[in-house]
Amino acid sequence: MANGGIIGPVNDPIINNTSTTQAFTASGCFTARTGQPSVTYLVVAGGGGGGGAHDNGSGGGGAGGFRTGCLAVSGGSSYPITIGGGGAGGTGATSPGSRTRGASGSNSVFSTITSAGGGGGGVFNACSLNSGVDGGSGGGAGEYAGANGSGGAGNTPPVSPPQGNPGGSNFPFPGPAQSGGGGGAAAAGTGKLPTGGGAGGAGSPVTALFGCTPQPFYIPGPGAGYFAGGGGGGGYTTAGTGGIGGGADGKNPTSPTASNAVTNSGGGGGGSGGPTVNIPGGSGGSGIVIIKQPAFQSAPGVWSLQCQYNYKKAGQWTATAPVPFDVDYLVVAGGGGGGVNRGGGGGAGGFRTSFPGGTKLTIATLTDYPITVGAGGTA
Repeated sequence: MANGGIIGPVNDPIINNTSTTQAFTASGCFTARTGQPSVTYLVVAGGGGGGGAHDNGSGGGGAGGFRTGCLAVSGGSSYPITIGGGGAGGTGATSPGSRTRGASGSNSVFSTITSAGGGGGGVFNACSLNSGVDGGSGGGAGEYAGANGSGGAGNTPPVSPPQGNPGGSNFPFPGPAQSGGGGGAAAAGTGKLPTGGGAGGAGSPVTALFGCTPQPFYIPGPGAGYFAGGGGGGGYTTAGTGGIGGGADGKNPTSPTASNAVTNSGGGGGGSGGPTVNIPGGSGGSGIVIIKQPAFQSAPGVWSLQCQYNYKKAGQWTATAPVPFDVDYLVVAGGGGGGVNRGGGGGAGGFRTSFPGGTKLTIATLTDYPITVGAGGTA
């Protein structure tokens, strides 16, 4: 006798009602939990270094690129992670012509997601070294008499949504030490101030994704829960403050050196300044990757109605998905019975399915849907 219906493989529902969060402060590998369908991520690149100085204001370093989102993963699989280092501060000089811009930070990578290193801060110079460097967020411009230096462009290379903001431009003479701050994840660096260095752009908060402070992977202090703040521009009289999220303050006359950004914040380094000569810029902060594996429920495989009923009765079936949602289906009718007395063979039951490439069935309401399993035909 032909037989109707389907018998599927033996499988257990996967129900994991806990979420886990893992922070990477050094390069390594992330392995997804068994059955995990997707993760929430934060990828922050290394921040750029602040510009070095002879005795004038230099631009703050741009923050490392800041990217968040949801990424589909395969349960049990491993994914490479690269943590970008912060860029070194530019070298100081005893003569005006030999100082250097801050170095750009290095990229951070999680699977297919790459955040670009922050751009280095510019210096007091008439040539291209005056402008900030492009990057995840751009470096601030250095001071220069009579020249309008521009801040480095942010979101370079471009991604959507943007990973950063531009650095601040300078303010030309007359007036002392008008450098720009480095761009941050949430705001551009401040520029074109008539006095003092510009402030670094603010970083972005992640508490909505990974929980309220304190958390062991947040940076310490008032910037906890924020990442990728821009570095402040250096000043001859006053300096710019670093952006919240690890950005470093620029050097002012009362500080002996430019400040370094907070480690694993992706913040930009502080720009150097006067009146002391031969002071290097501050270093950018290294990057970080944070991955959250949300709670999930799944039932992979093909299930008979009896198995579904038994698991549901035992409270071990997955929760109902929100509507509307699409489902794949396979519907096979009972086969026809064979003829007697040298009769012909029975025909197969009708076969209809949405995969591969067919039209799925949309479940619009949480209600009962009738199912009839056709019996095989008799001889």
